[in-house]
Amino acid sequence: MIVTMVQLFLLPALLTGCKHENLNNYGTVDNNSPSTNTSNNGTVRFVVLGDAGVGNQVQHDVAAAIKTVCDNKDCQFALYLGDNFYETGVNSIDDVQFIDKFEAPYSELDFPFYAVLGNHDYGGGNTWARPDPQVAYTDVSEKWVMPDRYHSHSVEHVTFAGIDSNAIMWDDLWEGADAQANWVNSTFSNSTSLWKIAYGHHPYLSNGVHGIAGQYDNLPGDVINSGKDIKTFVEDNFCGKIDVYFSGHDHDLQWLEPSCGVEFIVSGAGGKTRNNGNWGAPTRFEAFDINGFVWVEILDSQMTVIFYDKQGALLYEGTVQK
Repeated sequence: MIVTMVQLFLLPALLTGCKHENLNNYGTVDNNSPSTNTSNNGTVRFVVLGDAGVGNQVQHDVAAAIKTVCDNKDCQFALYLGDNFYETGVNSIDDVQFIDKFEAPYSELDFPFYAVLGNHDYGGGNTWARPDPQVAYTDVSEKWVMPDRYHSHSVEHVTFAGIDSNAIMWDDLWEGADAQANWVNSTFSNSTSLWKIAYGHHPYLSNGVHGIAGQYDNLPGDVINSGKDIKTFVEDNFCGKIDVYFSGHDHDLQWLEPSCGVEFIVSGAGGKTRNNGNWGAPTRFEAFDINGFVWVEILDSQMTVIFYDKQGALLYEGTVQK
């Protein structure tokens, strides 16, 4: 890939159908057919944000900035990267948090949000049943799209796969990695899309407080919470096979230098921020005290990535050419 970038600090600034089915007690798989588009041409525009489900003024400010940018530049959908409802997820599809922390903040945005699960959506731990209402809410909301705990969709010449990284991280308890590995490899290998993009909550590389998979929170690499299974999953299933992996979990904005043939982008500043974790991973851009989001345009064989703050000011712009 050929990469170019421009850094600008603080300057003013189709929904597709999904089918799914329950496979076993450990989760569900989306059987949405991969794209049959064999063309390398197309235009896909979307925003990426995570860790936003607070219901605070920051979340509303980021939403307003997204509307401004999307009104000017177009957006077809959002990738929503987990920790959708702080602190402990939702209780049912009637939980008022769906209104206060999703529908109300994004009421002015008229495109779908493809959502995945974060650790707080599991009640802050390993409670397997806690995310069920978020899946069910897909049938209630006109905007929320989580047809299963992991799911895929294709737009033009891009195939997207949203993973349940929490189930992968706790693989020793839930056998979550093997099922998703089979699914994600099938999804991408059967796709003829030029671009292949995955998104989930937990990062592979990050300079945020949680840090790098396999070393999360400075934990020994043999414990579950170190993210050892995230590390293995990404290296076995993403490296050399996909183009981009978007994640959150760390409450900041980062574009890491590519590793193993993949662009790693963190966009977890949709409702909170955190300090730099000083992990030393090389980056093209990083901001640890600025709330915001990422806007992406994939035009034929070129991807443009722009980071914006909560006022809609452009922070950084870069392009990747396949």
